[in-house]
This record gives sequence, structure tokens and C-alpha cells, in this order.
Amino acid sequence: MATDRPRASAEKTRPSVFWPLAGLLVPLLSLLFKLEIEDGGKLPRDGAYVLAPNHMSEIDPLVVALAVWRLGRAPRFMAKESLFRVPVLGGVLRATGMVPVARTTSAAAARATLEASETLVAHGRGVIVYPEGSLTREPNLWPMRGKTGAVRLALAGGIPVIPMAHWGSQQVLPRYGKLKLWPLRRRVRVIVGDPVDLSAYAGSASSQTALVEATDAVMADISSLLSQLRDEPAPAQRWNPADHGQKETGRLEP
Repeated sequence: MATDRPRASAEKTRPSVFWPLAGLLVPLLSLLFKLEIEDGGKLPRDGAYVLAPNHMSEIDPLVVALAVWRLGRAPRFMAKESLFRVPVLGGVLRATGMVPVARTTSAAAARATLEASETLVAHGRGVIVYPEGSLTREPNLWPMRGKTGAVRLALAGGIPVIPMAHWGSQQVLPRYGKLKLWPLRRRVRVIVGDPVDLSAYAGSASSQTALVEATDAVMADISSLLSQLRDEPAPAQRWNPADHGQKETGRLEP
């Protein structure tokens, strides 16, 4: 399927730090994988959004960033709050509008989430949030249970959650494996879904029960999209690492 390239937004066409980064990375990434995007027009052209993709390889952020850039938006991620205090790196994160996330569920973290949501709305920016929080532990690379950070951020500002799934990045860099440079331009498919219907949870950003239910709805839509790409049904129950004695490392959100 041909790559879907809708009209670029002002945040991509306006000069920014993304331009030199894209000039360097896009040609290199295009050698690693051949990106095919389906239903890319479902990514909002303007305004705030939370993009929620599946996560099965360490190279996924580059795949998703390239897809978002080709679809006309500037790719911004949630990043651990501590990274913003690292010299140079912190400056780059702030310059590109990355969103800091606290790793606690304190009142201060809740305020930080609200502030981040308000900033996204005020500047009309999107942010990419992995709702699983880390690489999936599911043996066959299906999405595992999600964490509530993505919907918490979205519900705090009335921001749409856009589900995304991709398949093929694990052939370029297997989960916890080594980068495979040959053959070049391995096929990686991406599909974008309709906004998740979270209307039933509006105004419930402080309710843990509502956040968990809303997260389940997001994960269900991501799994459905991945099922389309893989042409096979997703497992009836999502993998819970705690049920299998697995420690969740590398988490990005509470």
C-alpha cells in the first residue's frame, strides 16, 4: 500500500529544530525500513492529540516519529522528567516540545499532567505516549495491559486519543536483540485508527477506576488495529506481566 501523506501542518512547514533533525534522520531511517502507512488521514492535521501506538521493539520510537513526520506533524514524545535536567539533552527536549512525565502518582505529578495537557492544547501540539509503558512482554508481541498515563493526559484537557499500530519493526530490531542492517528497507506497516471514544469518561481524570477502564478501551483499539495488520485475531485476554512473574523495566509512565 502506498504511503499516505496528507497536507502538512504549520508546525512542520514552519522552520524549527525539527528541520535539521529530519534532514539527518529521515534518509537514514528510509534505508533501514520501507514505511507503509494506512489511514494516515486519521491523524489530526491541526490541534492537540495523544497518539497511542503499540510497543514491541527499541526502534519503535523512530518508526513512529518517521510516520508522524511524513503525515505532516512534528513528533513529540513523553519523556522521563529526570531527562530534562540532563545538560544539553534537557535543552534539546525542551526545544522540541517534548512532554515531561513524573514517575509517581503524587499530587505534584497530577498537577504536572494537567499543566502538560494545557500546554498541548494551548500550542495545538500532539504527543506520542506508549500506553504499555515499556516493551510488551507478550510472547507473540501483542499489546499487553496498558498504564493510565495516556488517558490521564488526554482526559485532563479533553484531547483526543488516536490509536496506532505498526508491524515489522521487530524484523529490523528484535525485542532485546541486535540491529539487523541487511536486507535494507525491510517492510514496516503502520495503521492509524479513529479517535477512541472516551466520552463516557469525560471529567473522570481523577478516578482510578475510570482511568483503568478508559485505558482498556484504548488498548482494545490498538490490538484491533494490529490484528488487521497481522491478519489474525488478537488474544482474548491482554498479557499482564505481574501474572507471569515478570518485572516491568524501562517504564515511562505511572
